[in-house]
Amino acid sequence: MVTAEPPKAASSKEPRGPLRKPRIVLRLEAQRVRHRQRPIVVRVLYILVGFTLLLGGVGMLVLPGPAFLVIPVGLAILSLEFVWAEGLLDRALEKGEIARQKAADTTRTQRILSALACVLGGAALAAWALLADIPLVPV
Repeated sequence: MVTAEPPKAASSKEPRGPLRKPRIVLRLEAQRVRHRQRPIVVRVLYILVGFTLLLGGVGMLVLPGPAFLVIPVGLAILSLEFVWAEGLLDRALEKGEIARQKAADTTRTQRILSALACVLGGAALAAWALLADIPLVPV
């Protein structure tokens, strides 16, 4: 005789459930058919803008700028034309959703310790600037 096992308690390590597709992905899937009917000149312009944003976002990984916003926008534009960009965009959005879920699942203690670490780091930087006689404005 086979008995049913009681359901396992959900651990904090497991995802909450199947990830639903973000709204931008659904809109891009609907727009892809219309995009294929555009003139070749417009499609080439989309490709150029997409690669420009993608390369600019990659540069922003080491330079100042919102890389984690610019890269998905570039991939979204390129996904209208290229399957590889669609796959990268899906993977990036999935990783972003997992990171959002992990951030939402943090405990109060973790948030307090993170804030304390930021405050202590800022205080250490201020103390270093004052004690090491580092000018705040370069002259």
